[in-house]
Amino acid sequence: MKKILIDFSSSFLTLFVVFGLVFVGSAASSQEVIVNDNDVDYITEIRSIDEDTFPEVYCMALNVYYEARGSNLADQYAVADVVLNRADDVRYPNTICEVVKDGYVKGKRNCQFSWYCDGKPDNPKDEEAWSRAQSVAWGIVMLDKYRGISEGSTHYHAHYVNPHWNRSTKHFKITRMGRIGDHIFYRWN
Repeated sequence: MKKILIDFSSSFLTLFVVFGLVFVGSAASSQEVIVNDNDVDYITEIRSIDEDTFPEVYCMALNVYYEARGSNLADQYAVADVVLNRADDVRYPNTICEVVKDGYVKGKRNCQFSWYCDGKPDNPKDEEAWSRAQSVAWGIVMLDKYRGISEGSTHYHAHYVNPHWNRSTKHFKITRMGRIGDHIFYRWN
């Protein structure tokens, strides 16, 4: 198996590589890509992410997997960015896991992220998508990769749904920030 090392020290190179990976898609799946951020060893950590060792990264990886596994890399980072934006916002819990699990009440479906209270086991089955979700989670949580890609968004939804909260009201002001991949992103003002 051929390993490719990429140094993301240049913003232009980062942008070029990200878009290249998005467009190459399945062709890249036959090779292992190691992203080098002056610490090649972190690829080992990505493969060993579990709930006990890195609980916050694990929660983020689960959310990326279940919310955006079929979407492009930019969308996956944007979904992860929303979780971090919520953790930084006083209106939400202040840890990644608390944000991901926010709203859970046994037997009810009022979670912030629908996959968390859908009653199904939360065990990723698609190994390639799970590996990618872990890499995204590690990158944004541990390395601040693409932090801010959602431009401060606190909400998102799939492009094919129209939830009641995506419009401002007298007591709830929300601004549409744009679409990335399969999701439309909003910032709660």
